[in-house]
Amino acid sequence: MKGRKTIALILAVVLAVCLSACGKDDPEKTLTVFNYGEYLDPAMIRLFMKETGIKIKYEEAATPEEMYTKFKAGAVGYDLLCTSDYMLKRLIDENELKEIDYSLFHYKDNIGKKYWDFTKSFDPEIKYTMPYFWGTVGILYDTSKVSKKIDSWDVLFNGEYSGKIVMQNSVRDAFMITEKYLGYSLNTTDRDEIQKAYETLLKQKPDVQAYLVDEARDEVVAGNAVMAVVYSGEAYLGHKYNPDLEYVVPKEGSNVWLDSWCITKNCRNTEAACRFLDFLCRDDVALKNFEYIYYSTPNETVKDNLPPEDRNDKSMFPDDSVTENCEVNTLTDPETNELLNRLWKDLKAN
Repeated sequence: MKGRKTIALILAVVLAVCLSACGKDDPEKTLTVFNYGEYLDPAMIRLFMKETGIKIKYEEAATPEEMYTKFKAGAVGYDLLCTSDYMLKRLIDENELKEIDYSLFHYKDNIGKKYWDFTKSFDPEIKYTMPYFWGTVGILYDTSKVSKKIDSWDVLFNGEYSGKIVMQNSVRDAFMITEKYLGYSLNTTDRDEIQKAYETLLKQKPDVQAYLVDEARDEVVAGNAVMAVVYSGEAYLGHKYNPDLEYVVPKEGSNVWLDSWCITKNCRNTEAACRFLDFLCRDDVALKNFEYIYYSTPNETVKDNLPPEDRNDKSMFPDDSVTENCEVNTLTDPETNELLNRLWKDLKAN
């Protein structure tokens, strides 16, 4: 959820305008797709339409929460969504999704077993979701400006780099970092643990240069910050811009995130929806989307055929030992969500 560019938004708008100008939609030959910004190569949409004759109406959102709000408003009949692990759990629990008929797929096995196992944390029987991109959350830092190799979240809290730290402007990520640092689960619902995480974040706040999302990587690349909490895909690109930058998933563990596709319960043409999802699993299509986004792909066929410098990049494809202490975000209960949101607002207000 992750580097958005204005040009991608412009392309999406142009595509939507062009499609709407084509006349009245035939529900049997149209899919309305909702995705994050800059998260699918527009050329692949055009290729799918050319190959199948199925029209794609494409919309974008910046965050899982924005996507959820628009989806639940019901103004648009979305057929397919791509969103994040904890939001998928919420949609499953609310009975908003249809089961995916994987018997219609030809390329499902291109997705590695490891990623289906990640899926089980929020979709235990793998009925409703299909992995798309994945990664970790960690620290991107400038090796030329730190005194030693970083391996712990402690570097964000010990005051050594006061005023040179960029944190994620996200309640889930900020609390995740602190909870793992303190030895808790990132999915904790224990009120005392959450309060302790809040107090730790509050104590840290004077040391934080900024709370950012997409711009966090750019601040380190530009030399304006020594380190930033980023998604692994951003770290990969950061290192490309500046070879002095390194990325680490701290030893206390972190978040393994998984963005996946799902079919809504009101989808008008589930066979066409499955055809689109299978198309995304195809190796040539998955490769183009990988090259467009440069986030970790669960498509093993693509990974195995990447140039060695990409295939062996540990920020993009970490060893299993790196993710041993990591967890997937799952939706916590409404009361916990309310508490986290209230504490986050208090933190930002102080």
